[in-house]
Formats: sequence, C-alpha cells, structure tokens
Amino acid sequence: MRHFKLAMTVMAAAVIAGCGGNDPRPGDQAPKLKYSSQITFGDSLSDVGTYKVGTVQAIGGGTFTINGDSTKTNPALTGKNWTELMAAQVGLPAPCPAVTGLDGDAASGFSVPVQAKAGCFGYAQGGARVTNPVGPGNKLAGSPLGALTVPLVTQVKNHLAIVGGKFKGDEIVYVMGGNNDVLISLEQLSTGATAAGTAAAKTAFATSLATQLAAGATNPATAVQSIALAIATEAARAGSTSTSIVIAAAKAAELAGNAAAASPAVYGPMGVKAEADATAAGTKAGADYAAAQAPVLVQNIAKAGAELVALVKTQVVANGANFVVVNNMPDIANTPSGLSQSASTRALIDGMVKAFNDTLAAGLSGDAKILLVDTYSASHDQATNPAPYGLTNVTESACDLTPAKNILGNSLGCSASNLKAGDVSHYAYADTVHPTPFLHLLLARYVSEKMVAKGWL
Repeated sequence: MRHFKLAMTVMAAAVIAGCGGNDPRPGDQAPKLKYSSQITFGDSLSDVGTYKVGTVQAIGGGTFTINGDSTKTNPALTGKNWTELMAAQVGLPAPCPAVTGLDGDAASGFSVPVQAKAGCFGYAQGGARVTNPVGPGNKLAGSPLGALTVPLVTQVKNHLAIVGGKFKGDEIVYVMGGNNDVLISLEQLSTGATAAGTAAAKTAFATSLATQLAAGATNPATAVQSIALAIATEAARAGSTSTSIVIAAAKAAELAGNAAAASPAVYGPMGVKAEADATAAGTKAGADYAAAQAPVLVQNIAKAGAELVALVKTQVVANGANFVVVNNMPDIANTPSGLSQSASTRALIDGMVKAFNDTLAAGLSGDAKILLVDTYSASHDQATNPAPYGLTNVTESACDLTPAKNILGNSLGCSASNLKAGDVSHYAYADTVHPTPFLHLLLARYVSEKMVAKGWL
C-alpha cells in the first residue's frame, strides 16, 4: 500500500490545486478530455438526492452523508459525495438525481410521487442492488421509508430509453454497486439464523425440562410425553412466559407421580438448567445455519458481480460508452457496522466482497474503455492506517443516530444539526456504513488519480 500513500500525496496537489492543502473542494485544473456529461449508475454511495423529498427534505436530509453545506463551520463539511466532486473536477455542472420520490408511509411524509428530472443523469439510488429491485429501505423489504431501490440494470435501461438506445461516446460514466446485495444477504442470513436458533432453543428447552421432571415420575417414559404436551399447550397460550411454562410442566410431572415436582425448590433449578440448555442449543443452531449458508451467499454475490460485468460490457460499453469508470466494492467488514459483527461474520463479509471484486477484475480488466478502480484497497488502508489520510475516527459514526436526534436512524437524515459533540469533520463514516464528505473527498481523489494515470483526466 506504500505506492497508494505516495500517490495520495501527489494527488493532493493535483486534485485540489489552488484550493489550499486541506481544502476539500475540487480542483479547477483543466482536464485532458472534455466530457459532454456525467452519468452515474449505483447505490447510496453515489446518490445525489433521489429521496430528498417530503419529510426527508424537511429535516435537512436527502443524501447518504452529512447533509448540507456547512463549510463556514468546517471546510470539510461540504455535504458533497464523490460524484459531485468528480463533476466539478472534470468541469461539468453539479449532478442531479434522474428521479425523485418515495413510496412509503404517507402519514410519516414518506409517500411522494416519483418525478423524472429532465437532463439529470444521476441514476444512483440508495438501496439499489445490481439486478434485484428489492433493496434495503424498499417497502417490500418492510421499510416505512419506501425507498425506490431501482436496480442498476434498470437504471441503465432507463437511461438508454431516454437517449435513444445509445451513448454518444463522450460522456464520463461512473458505475458502483453491489454493496446492498451484500447487506441484504446479511440481513436475510441473520433472520434465518435467528429463526433456526429460536426453533432449536424451544425444542431443547422442552426436552430438557420434560426429561428432568419425568425422572422422578412413576413411569418416566410416559411422563415425558405428558409433560411435553403440557409444555407445548402452555407455550401456545397467549401471554405465556417461561415461568408459566415451567409451572405447567411441574404440575404435569406431579400428576405423573413426581410429588417433589410441586416444590419451587425442585422445579426452579430444573427451569434454570432448561434455559441454559436452550441457550446453548439455540446458539449452536444459529451458528450452524450461518456456516451452512455462507458458501451460498458467497456464490450469490459472485453472481451479482457477474451480472454487473455483463451489464457494463453488453449494455454500457456495447452501446457506445467509451469512458466507463467502475469502482469495485469497498471494505465493508471494516465499517462501523462490520466491526460490530462477530469474527465469523466479518470473515464472511470479507469473503463476499472478495468474490464480488474478483469477478469484476476477471470480467472487466483489460478493456480500454473501462477503468476498474480498486476502492477496496484504498478503503482498507484508510480503515487500518487512518492517520496519513487525515482521518481522526474510522470506527464510529459522526452522526447521532438516536431516534431523538435522527428519526431515520441513518445518514439520509443527518446534517449539522444532529452530529455528535466535538469535531467530527474528519471522521470516516457518517453512519455505520456511509462515508462523511471527507471520506468522499478521499474517494474522489483516488478515482481522479486512476483517471489521470489512464489519460482520462
């Protein structure tokens, strides 16, 4: 990574020439190529305001970072993401969202008609996946926000429909996706593991309790069955608790000839042991489920990578685009969200990201019209060695995400009004996964460096 750090030093002079060494605004040097427009396909990392409507707009939100121009307070709080900085870098107008709107809870101000914006080519949307239309925040995923989550494949299709089926060839096209395919897979894995663990825990609890109580019955074999039936009956009753279930089981044991089971001193410890057995069984079942599903998730993410490769080659480049920048997936395992996971889950996340990125590398490298940018390596180095980049915190969110401060609970609703106390301008993350404007600046610098090396900037 030494080359990358040296390159960052060089780019600090090139990308922000005339702006002061630590000024986060883009540079004003003349690019080598003149692009007619900037077109962006992607997810929340590139979204320039798809959901800046209704309540989201009213609370000062709209993009997935620290929203709003607060440069008077701190020069790094520009409110801009990397695509906005790149547009300024190549001398193009600020990008605008291709569509705006929300399809969520009307009572909360999350139902706003979808409107297409003529001349706006910022197709990236928070929650968007590569081909699946249901991403995080979508109402079909159970979110009241009702994010549109139009997938990248449809974003490209929509653009081609607007421009007559062909790129002119002098546009700069940015593509960055796959993150939500990982995140929603992890949510589904968690849901499945929890369900498996819960089912196993219930079975283990009933088995342990019934076996213990039946041991003192006249006929332990038949007593187990009657006690198990009492447990199941009470568990199915509305309002039952673990305590009520233990008492019902104890009464069944007493009827089966275990007179001692009537005493709390007897059935109490048995209930405690049954709870411990249930916890152990549930934990194991959840872990076993996750371990069994991990290879499937890695395969699915590799498939999403292959779908993105096909999209770029057959729908973007094949339809006339000559300058296509594709960012691979960043180091999700080292975001605050990733760091909060278990070691096994973090390893799975990294495996999924690697599978996606390896697929992109195999499919997109070597094409003169495609620049594949290794944002994973950059973000990994920033997360593990932050000081040289000017980052002061890479493990916590800059935004206060508590309900009292942020009704959305993420960076979409974050602004200068609900930041954590102190100077958070050089934090890496606005929330648990989305960059601050300063981290977006570092990404823009890195992409610029690669474009310079390719002769595109």
